[in-house]
Amino acid sequence: MKAMIFAAGLGTRLKPLTDNTPKALIPINGKPMLEHVILKLKDAGFHQIAINIHHLGDQIIDFLAANNNFGVQIYLSDERDYLLDTGGGIKHAAAFLQGNESFLIHNVDIMSNIDLRALYNHHLEMNPLATLLVSKRNTSRYLLFNKENKLCGWRNRDTGEVKSFYPDFDPNQYNEYAFSGIHVLSPKIFDWMEEWTGKFSIINFYLSICAKTNIHAYADDNLRLLDVGKAETLAAAEKWMKDYSI
Repeated sequence: MKAMIFAAGLGTRLKPLTDNTPKALIPINGKPMLEHVILKLKDAGFHQIAINIHHLGDQIIDFLAANNNFGVQIYLSDERDYLLDTGGGIKHAAAFLQGNESFLIHNVDIMSNIDLRALYNHHLEMNPLATLLVSKRNTSRYLLFNKENKLCGWRNRDTGEVKSFYPDFDPNQYNEYAFSGIHVLSPKIFDWMEEWTGKFSIINFYLSICAKTNIHAYADDNLRLLDVGKAETLAAAEKWMKDYSI
Protein backbone atom coordinates (compact mmCIF):
# COMPACT_ATOMS: atom_id res chain seq x y z
CA MET A 1 0.00 0.00 0.00
CA LYS A 2 1.10 3.54 -0.74
CA ALA A 3 1.15 6.61 1.49
CA MET A 4 2.52 10.14 1.42
CA ILE A 5 3.95 12.18 4.28
CA PHE A 6 3.80 15.97 4.09
CA ALA A 7 7.24 16.94 5.40
CA ALA A 8 7.99 20.03 3.32
CA GLY A 9 6.57 22.71 5.62
CA LEU A 10 8.62 25.70 6.72
CA GLY A 11 7.79 25.10 10.37
CA THR A 12 7.29 28.80 11.05
CA ARG A 13 5.23 28.09 14.19
CA LEU A 14 8.21 26.20 15.64
CA LYS A 15 10.81 28.92 15.15
CA PRO A 16 13.61 29.23 16.21
CA LEU A 17 13.84 25.41 16.41
CA THR A 18 13.29 25.15 12.67
CA ASP A 19 15.85 27.79 11.69
CA ASN A 20 18.47 25.08 11.23
CA THR A 21 16.39 21.89 11.42
CA PRO A 22 13.42 20.93 9.24
CA LYS A 23 10.19 20.50 11.17
CA ALA A 24 10.05 16.82 10.22
CA LEU A 25 13.28 16.17 12.14
CA ILE A 26 12.29 17.89 15.38
CA PRO A 27 12.46 15.09 18.00
CA ILE A 28 9.67 13.78 20.22
CA ASN A 29 10.72 11.20 22.80
CA GLY A 30 14.14 11.08 21.17
CA LYS A 31 12.83 10.30 17.67
CA PRO A 32 12.12 12.81 14.89
CA MET A 33 8.47 13.38 13.97
CA LEU A 34 9.19 11.86 10.57
CA GLU A 35 10.42 8.61 12.10
CA HIS A 36 7.31 8.29 14.26
CA VAL A 37 5.04 8.67 11.22
CA ILE A 38 7.08 6.35 8.96
CA LEU A 39 7.02 3.60 11.59
CA LYS A 40 3.29 4.05 12.20
CA LEU A 41 2.62 3.75 8.48
CA LYS A 42 4.95 0.76 8.17
CA ASP A 43 3.19 -1.03 11.06
CA ALA A 44 -0.13 -0.48 9.27
CA GLY A 45 1.15 -2.10 6.08
CA PHE A 46 2.18 0.95 4.06
CA HIS A 47 5.56 -0.01 2.61
CA GLN A 48 5.72 2.48 -0.28
CA ILE A 49 5.91 6.03 1.04
CA ALA A 50 6.32 9.35 -0.74
CA ILE A 51 7.82 12.19 1.30
CA ASN A 52 7.83 15.76 0.04
CA ILE A 53 10.75 18.00 0.94
CA HIS A 54 11.43 21.73 0.79
CA HIS A 55 12.93 23.56 3.79
CA LEU A 56 16.37 22.09 4.58
CA GLY A 57 15.41 19.07 2.49
CA ASP A 58 19.00 17.81 2.29
CA GLN A 59 18.83 16.98 6.00
CA ILE A 60 15.80 14.78 5.45
CA ILE A 61 17.51 13.01 2.54
CA ASP A 62 20.58 12.33 4.73
CA PHE A 63 18.41 11.18 7.66
CA LEU A 64 16.55 8.64 5.53
CA ALA A 65 19.78 7.35 3.99
CA ALA A 66 21.40 6.95 7.41
CA ASN A 67 18.45 4.80 8.51
CA ASN A 68 18.18 2.73 5.31
CA ASN A 69 14.72 4.24 4.69
CA PHE A 70 13.46 2.30 7.73
CA GLY A 71 13.04 -0.78 5.57
CA VAL A 72 10.40 0.67 3.24
CA GLN A 73 10.45 2.07 -0.28
CA ILE A 74 10.81 5.86 -0.14
CA TYR A 75 10.00 8.22 -2.99
CA LEU A 76 11.23 11.78 -2.50
CA SER A 77 8.92 14.40 -3.98
CA ASP A 78 11.25 17.35 -4.37
CA GLU A 79 9.66 20.76 -3.78
CA ARG A 80 12.87 22.56 -2.87
CA ASP A 81 12.46 25.01 -5.75
CA TYR A 82 8.84 25.87 -4.93
CA LEU A 83 6.58 24.86 -2.05
CA LEU A 84 3.32 23.59 -3.52
CA ASP A 85 0.96 23.43 -0.51
CA THR A 86 -1.10 20.33 0.24
CA GLY A 87 -3.05 19.94 -2.99
CA GLY A 88 -0.16 20.88 -5.23
CA GLY A 89 2.08 18.55 -3.23
CA ILE A 90 -0.19 15.58 -3.88
CA LYS A 91 -0.40 16.35 -7.59
CA HIS A 92 3.39 16.78 -7.77
CA ALA A 93 3.79 13.22 -6.44
CA ALA A 94 1.28 11.79 -8.92
CA ALA A 95 3.92 9.78 -10.78
CA PHE A 96 4.39 7.72 -7.59
CA LEU A 97 0.85 7.77 -6.22
CA GLN A 98 -1.09 6.96 -9.39
CA GLY A 99 -2.21 3.38 -9.97
CA ASN A 100 -5.13 1.13 -9.12
CA GLU A 101 -4.96 1.45 -5.34
CA SER A 102 -6.06 4.20 -2.97
CA PHE A 103 -3.33 5.91 -0.96
CA LEU A 104 -3.09 7.58 2.45
CA ILE A 105 -1.86 11.12 3.20
CA HIS A 106 -0.40 11.96 6.63
CA ASN A 107 0.92 15.30 7.91
CA VAL A 108 4.32 14.84 9.56
CA ASP A 109 3.37 16.92 12.61
CA ILE A 110 0.24 14.93 13.51
CA MET A 111 0.50 12.29 16.22
CA SER A 112 -2.54 10.11 16.87
CA ASN A 113 -3.79 6.75 18.07
CA ILE A 114 -5.81 6.14 14.90
CA ASP A 115 -5.73 2.66 13.40
CA LEU A 116 -4.54 3.62 9.92
CA ARG A 117 -5.40 0.24 8.46
CA ALA A 118 -8.99 0.52 9.76
CA LEU A 119 -9.25 3.99 8.21
CA TYR A 120 -7.93 2.67 4.91
CA ASN A 121 -10.28 -0.33 4.94
CA HIS A 122 -13.25 1.94 5.71
CA HIS A 123 -12.35 4.01 2.66
CA LEU A 124 -12.25 0.88 0.49
CA GLU A 125 -15.62 -0.25 1.84
CA MET A 126 -17.39 3.09 1.33
CA ASN A 127 -15.55 3.86 -1.94
CA PRO A 128 -15.74 7.69 -1.94
CA LEU A 129 -13.27 9.86 -3.83
CA ALA A 130 -11.62 10.72 -0.50
CA THR A 131 -12.06 9.83 3.17
CA LEU A 132 -11.07 12.47 5.71
CA LEU A 133 -10.24 11.58 9.31
CA VAL A 134 -12.10 14.17 11.40
CA SER A 135 -12.78 14.90 15.04
CA LYS A 136 -14.83 17.14 17.32
CA ARG A 137 -11.77 18.96 18.67
CA ASN A 138 -12.04 22.69 19.27
CA THR A 139 -10.77 24.87 16.44
CA SER A 140 -11.88 27.96 14.56
CA ARG A 141 -12.17 26.31 11.16
CA TYR A 142 -14.58 23.45 10.59
CA LEU A 143 -15.54 21.24 7.69
CA LEU A 144 -19.32 20.84 7.36
CA PHE A 145 -20.84 17.43 6.59
CA ASN A 146 -24.41 16.28 6.02
CA LYS A 147 -26.11 13.37 7.79
CA GLU A 148 -24.53 10.94 5.31
CA ASN A 149 -21.05 12.25 6.31
CA LYS A 150 -20.59 13.87 2.90
CA LEU A 151 -18.60 17.12 2.76
CA CYS A 152 -20.77 20.10 1.87
CA GLY A 153 -18.93 23.20 3.10
CA TRP A 154 -16.56 24.99 5.48
CA ARG A 155 -16.91 27.61 8.18
CA ASN A 156 -14.54 29.86 10.11
CA ARG A 157 -16.17 30.39 13.49
CA ASP A 158 -13.96 33.40 14.31
CA THR A 159 -14.57 35.41 11.15
CA GLY A 160 -17.97 34.06 10.12
CA GLU A 161 -16.66 33.17 6.65
CA VAL A 162 -18.49 30.29 4.96
CA LYS A 163 -17.52 28.38 1.82
CA SER A 164 -19.80 26.08 -0.14
CA PHE A 165 -20.74 25.42 -3.74
CA TYR A 166 -24.26 24.37 -2.74
CA PRO A 167 -27.04 26.91 -3.48
CA ASP A 168 -28.80 28.51 -0.47
CA PHE A 169 -26.29 26.88 1.87
CA ASP A 170 -27.11 27.15 5.59
CA PRO A 171 -24.07 26.09 7.66
CA ASN A 172 -26.20 25.59 10.76
CA GLN A 173 -27.86 22.57 9.12
CA TYR A 174 -24.62 20.58 8.97
CA ASN A 175 -22.31 18.73 11.35
CA GLU A 176 -19.04 20.45 12.19
CA TYR A 177 -15.81 18.46 12.25
CA ALA A 178 -12.16 19.45 12.45
CA PHE A 179 -9.84 17.98 9.85
CA SER A 180 -6.98 15.89 11.24
CA GLY A 181 -4.39 16.12 8.45
CA ILE A 182 -4.88 12.40 7.68
CA HIS A 183 -6.95 11.24 4.68
CA VAL A 184 -7.25 8.44 2.13
CA LEU A 185 -7.66 9.23 -1.56
CA SER A 186 -8.77 7.27 -4.58
CA PRO A 187 -6.31 7.50 -7.50
CA LYS A 188 -9.27 8.95 -9.45
CA ILE A 189 -8.51 12.17 -7.57
CA PHE A 190 -5.97 13.06 -10.26
CA ASP A 191 -8.70 13.14 -12.91
CA TRP A 192 -10.42 15.86 -10.88
CA MET A 193 -7.14 17.79 -10.54
CA GLU A 194 -6.44 18.20 -14.24
CA GLU A 195 -7.26 21.92 -14.28
CA TRP A 196 -5.53 22.61 -10.97
CA THR A 197 -1.88 23.60 -11.36
CA GLY A 198 0.99 24.82 -9.21
CA LYS A 199 0.38 25.66 -5.57
CA PHE A 200 -3.07 24.95 -4.12
CA SER A 201 -4.75 23.77 -0.93
CA ILE A 202 -6.29 20.31 -0.81
CA ILE A 203 -9.13 21.63 1.37
CA ASN A 204 -10.02 24.32 -1.19
CA PHE A 205 -9.88 21.61 -3.84
CA TYR A 206 -12.19 19.33 -1.84
CA LEU A 207 -14.66 22.18 -1.30
CA SER A 208 -14.70 22.98 -5.02
CA ILE A 209 -15.70 19.45 -6.02
CA CYS A 210 -17.71 18.14 -3.03
CA ALA A 211 -21.07 19.04 -4.60
CA LYS A 212 -20.22 16.79 -7.56
CA THR A 213 -18.63 13.80 -5.81
CA ASN A 214 -18.34 12.14 -2.40
CA ILE A 215 -15.75 13.53 0.03
CA HIS A 216 -16.46 11.42 3.09
CA ALA A 217 -15.89 11.93 6.84
CA TYR A 218 -14.48 9.22 9.09
CA ALA A 219 -14.99 10.02 12.77
CA ASP A 220 -13.54 7.79 15.47
CA ASP A 221 -15.00 8.37 18.95
CA ASN A 222 -11.79 7.06 20.54
CA LEU A 223 -9.48 9.27 18.48
CA ARG A 224 -6.66 10.99 20.34
CA LEU A 225 -4.77 13.45 18.20
CA LEU A 226 -2.12 16.09 18.73
CA ASP A 227 -0.86 18.74 16.31
CA VAL A 228 2.84 19.09 17.13
CA GLY A 229 3.36 21.93 14.67
CA LYS A 230 3.26 24.55 17.42
CA ALA A 231 5.89 25.30 20.06
CA GLU A 232 3.38 25.09 22.93
CA THR A 233 2.43 21.52 22.01
CA LEU A 234 5.99 20.22 21.80
CA ALA A 235 6.39 20.19 25.56
CA ALA A 236 3.15 18.26 25.99
CA ALA A 237 3.87 15.84 23.14
CA GLU A 238 6.35 13.61 24.97
CA LYS A 239 4.06 13.02 27.95
CA TRP A 240 1.08 12.67 25.67
CA MET A 241 2.76 9.97 23.60
CA LYS A 242 3.61 8.01 26.73
CA ASP A 243 -0.04 8.15 27.87
CA TYR A 244 -1.44 6.79 24.60
CA SER A 245 -0.45 4.00 22.28
CA ILE A 246 0.73 5.88 19.20
